[in-house]
Amino acid sequence: MKSVRLYSPSSVESNPLLFEDIPIPQPSPGQVRIKISVCGVCHTDLHIVEGEIHPPHLPVTPGHQVVGAVAAISDLQAGMPAFKVGQKVGLPWLHATCGVCEFCLRGEENLCASAQFTGFHVDGGFAEYMLADARFVLPLPDTLSDEQAAPLLCAGIVGYRSLKKSDVRPEERVGLFGFGASAHLCIQVLRYWDCRVYVFTRSKAHQNHARELGAVWAGEASSGGVRSLDRAVVFAPAGELVPIALEKIRPGGTVAINAIHMSDIPSFPYQTLYGERTLRSVANATYRDGVEFLELAVKAGIQSTVNTYLLKDTNQALSDLKASKFNGEAVLVVGA
Repeated sequence: MKSVRLYSPSSVESNPLLFEDIPIPQPSPGQVRIKISVCGVCHTDLHIVEGEIHPPHLPVTPGHQVVGAVAAISDLQAGMPAFKVGQKVGLPWLHATCGVCEFCLRGEENLCASAQFTGFHVDGGFAEYMLADARFVLPLPDTLSDEQAAPLLCAGIVGYRSLKKSDVRPEERVGLFGFGASAHLCIQVLRYWDCRVYVFTRSKAHQNHARELGAVWAGEASSGGVRSLDRAVVFAPAGELVPIALEKIRPGGTVAINAIHMSDIPSFPYQTLYGERTLRSVANATYRDGVEFLELAVKAGIQSTVNTYLLKDTNQALSDLKASKFNGEAVLVVGA
């Protein structure tokens, strides 16, 4: 089968991903094999390819916003979701957890110390086939096209968790710092909740995209004109944005950080945090987050802005992502 493999991380401009043939994987008990249709390209994939976060082994096939069909099933145990060959499914970032630690038992499996992640610990979706733990496979409705569904599986799900962790309530004033794949989906959720959304980004194209999706204001984070937000989510992996976000929220407000990797947060005066403001990181997402968000996405009519690339052009997709050359998200077209 065709697969895009990372052997040695380096700048994406050097084309570190190799397009090659590898054997079709065989499922073990509790696993399903997925015939991949499309796979979204996430900023986390860029961090992996450029060596900012390090997989436990190489080579690895990145990709964790996977849409496809069940091609094979191996000995699913009692309590596992029931799947049928040919069923349309999605695979998110969370591949598997231990299921028995304190976090797993209280529904916080995203914090499991033994968690494994798709396209990081195990081969992911930049390929024609992959294996998945049946416990974390998400059934997808036929009403969602494959290209539309892919960005929902990480950008959407983790973005949704970020909104929950920011404590956002309907009709509040919410700031979004950075406006890429995740934020362009979150703004649609916030508008569905009748929130007033303020978008902070340097990109003029992203500012225009934000306004098109209903932002009441869009501009640079350095702007002093926006204050007294109720909540904010920082999407850009730039630590210097965190104090700025805190300065823009009211006392009692919350800033959530949606980033698996971020540059250091600079020191800032205690007064910036004072007034019972909350600063919170967001770590991955739970299976329940995925179920809830997919239901919400259908109900709210969320539309992904998609830019398609062929699997063999994965390096170019990542390079364009790094350079912010498109709105929304890149999606690799793998198979028919």
